[in-house]
Amino acid sequence: MADFTPPDDKIGAGQKGTEKSGNVADFRYQSPPRPEKDKSKRKRGKNRSRRNGSSQNAASPEAKPTFHKPRYSGARRRQAYAALDLGTNNCRLLIARPEGENFTVIDAFSRVVKLGEGLAKSGNLNEDAMDRTLGALKVCAEKLRRRNVHLARSVATEACRRAANGAAFIEKVREETGIVLDIISAEEEARLAVLGCHILLEDGDGPAVIFDIGGGSTELVLIERDGKIPRILDWQSVPWGVVSLTDTVGGSEDNEADRLDRYAKMRQIVSDSFAPFAERIEIRSRGAADIRLLGTSGTVTTLASLHLELPHYDRKQVDGLIVPSQAMRDISQRLSHMSPAERGALPCIGNDRADLVVAGCAILEAILDIWPADRLGVADRGIREGILRSLMAAEVEGEKCRQQVRNGE
Repeated sequence: MADFTPPDDKIGAGQKGTEKSGNVADFRYQSPPRPEKDKSKRKRGKNRSRRNGSSQNAASPEAKPTFHKPRYSGARRRQAYAALDLGTNNCRLLIARPEGENFTVIDAFSRVVKLGEGLAKSGNLNEDAMDRTLGALKVCAEKLRRRNVHLARSVATEACRRAANGAAFIEKVREETGIVLDIISAEEEARLAVLGCHILLEDGDGPAVIFDIGGGSTELVLIERDGKIPRILDWQSVPWGVVSLTDTVGGSEDNEADRLDRYAKMRQIVSDSFAPFAERIEIRSRGAADIRLLGTSGTVTTLASLHLELPHYDRKQVDGLIVPSQAMRDISQRLSHMSPAERGALPCIGNDRADLVVAGCAILEAILDIWPADRLGVADRGIREGILRSLMAAEVEGEKCRQQVRNGE
């Protein structure tokens, strides 16, 4: 097994002494625009690029999204908003317009770029991965221009957080595409994922865990109901996603024995990483009548598709599905026995996911070990939807602020 960097066991909201509220709807990264006090500020605001996802240094956790003032009264509700999520494996864009308390998607883009390919061993983003990603981001930039986006935020996650050349790549993206990526913290990534998918959580009074299995990391969040928006009680991020775990463990898949040994190593690594979080939340699940679990990731949507025996992926049938946890374990075990060719031949997996899905299964089973819910909720939504909700909510607050100023309050 290849050497690997152990997770930061200090990552998590369970530490005492924190001053954060734990509220998912914490808009500290999307504070409402303040009323402009002079013409020079208005002029600077007009010169901001509509393509940018942030108006400050890309690597700063305090970066804000770009704001463009509507040209006429009432325009805000028809403006387009955009969220771009550059992960370790995928580049995803969502453009939407507000529709009541929700939003309607008007354009979307998703491409497997494998930005974090080889990162676990080299510590750097490689040239081929960066070229693939730049190509995808140029498509996103064109969509942002064509849709005349009013307010946008673009984020990068674990691959850019960990790579020694991550900041340099962010600057190259800005120069070549005009998109300014904000390298967000693992905590912010967890918050946005929860904000984007929590509405799919089953009703109930018991404790709940929401998780996001990414390409380079996995986030686990313990929540409780607090009105419409859940409150974060505890969280953990570990640097194991489907790409980083696959690259780190390596090993042969030539025969079934080798495949099962490799799978066992994956599960052990992830379980060891989850141990601090598992210890903290164990008391929450002990004796609870009904604990709930919701997952957002390509892993859970792929396994849900296999559970439904879909001939091809159908978001309408998968998003919001509730699946018996044992069924997901059974599918995970079945995939761990298969060769890459056998996995690639299955509907909804294909060759692109054949080499990564087993790592996702190992992570999922480790999560089910520490939070033994009878059912698993499946979400085909997450960070992008969380960004959009943050942007739209901040815009509403900004409009209230401007109205108060106009009224002299």
